[in-house]
Amino acid sequence: MRHLPARPLRTARTAISGAAVLGLALTATACGGNVSAGGGKQELSGQSLTVAGVWTGVEQKNFKKVLDAFSEKTGAKVTFASTGDNVSTVVGSQIEGGNAPDVVMVPQVGVLQQFAKKGWLAPLSKEIDAQAEKNYAQVWKDYGTVDKTYYGLYFKASHKSTVWYSPDAFAQAGVKPAATYQDLLKSGRTLSDSGVPAFSVAGEAGWPLTDWFENIYLSQAGAEKYDKLAAHKIPWTDPSVVKALTTLGKLFGDKNLVAGGGSGALRTDFPESVQQVFGPQPGAAMVYEGDFVGALVKDELHKEVGKDAKFFPFPSVDGGKAPVVSGGDAAVVLKAGKNRKAAMELVKYLATPEAAGIWAKAGGYLSPNKNVPAGDYHDQVTRKAAASLTAAGNSVRFDMSDQAPAAFGGTQGAGEWKVLQDFLRDPSDAKATAHQLEAAAAKAYRS
Repeated sequence: MRHLPARPLRTARTAISGAAVLGLALTATACGGNVSAGGGKQELSGQSLTVAGVWTGVEQKNFKKVLDAFSEKTGAKVTFASTGDNVSTVVGSQIEGGNAPDVVMVPQVGVLQQFAKKGWLAPLSKEIDAQAEKNYAQVWKDYGTVDKTYYGLYFKASHKSTVWYSPDAFAQAGVKPAATYQDLLKSGRTLSDSGVPAFSVAGEAGWPLTDWFENIYLSQAGAEKYDKLAAHKIPWTDPSVVKALTTLGKLFGDKNLVAGGGSGALRTDFPESVQQVFGPQPGAAMVYEGDFVGALVKDELHKEVGKDAKFFPFPSVDGGKAPVVSGGDAAVVLKAGKNRKAAMELVKYLATPEAAGIWAKAGGYLSPNKNVPAGDYHDQVTRKAAASLTAAGNSVRFDMSDQAPAAFGGTQGAGEWKVLQDFLRDPSDAKATAHQLEAAAAKAYRS
């Protein structure tokens, strides 16, 4: 059986929020409320259910607040246990051992599809479907659907189309946030001329490089091509891929735009790339990555997001729409769980603006739920990111590499990650890189 591990992005985000001991169990007990998520009064009193997910540290603590609220409403006792990054492996072992959790927060489309095809998932209830229809763009339901059956309710999302920058560096160079990719390169060269490289690029792991490619490809080639490439219905040798690589190569191949050049970027991990921009000795003006950059800036570098660190949307490429690439965690109900009714009630609660609002107020969270009040979000920058994510509606596309087999889209030193690292080192031959990507993809999809 092939297991799809959670992406190292998860590891980076866990480190940002302060990792807790793996497997730490947090228990939310009933605290006396009288209105259930399903509209009854303490209708689940005396029942217990277990929720599993990758979250640790601050993320786990904040999700516990959501579970506490569910317990107060329903009387159910809810226990959360972290699986660590290998959610697929852990949950599979739990199912085989007869101690499966009732609900799993799945961090990848590929893992959700894997669980569904193995027959592990119960279809979500009509009530959950109705909540999703009311509160979510259709695209989020589509990503939670396998073979026309709705299995996964997306509760937490990331916005991976944000370019973070130092306001001080921009002010000193006299540049403003770019609306187009061409303007981004132009502003980058102006920044370089002022004495600071434009971008810190995290190339030590391959996942940030896949995110760079995906944003350019989505804007330049469009959503239809993006979906086909994500499903490997067109080859990576398609001219649209070569064009996107050529466009990306204009940035990667310019030593004035990338701090340390390609070789320096290949030695830079994600936290270091953020520190290069917002640390005590800045070595670059911008870093591209998702909204979770803000958590690192705030929690690890102790800078004020919105003042010391700001972001602008990833710019449009060649006249296309500005891209919105996302990731997220979906709640699924396991058939092997011992309390199906309580599990469905919890997922139905997670589909509400109320549940999302609890974590939004705690910070470090975005919801794909379009009806979460803007005022529930922790700060102005997060409100801006959430508004951008939900305003994109059905234009949002899930991280492409998270949809691919792990051997191609999620393995250090192999597949897309390795090929794009080689491209960062030498971006001079986009066609050759496309052929290498296709060879790796074809092998992974066959297996």
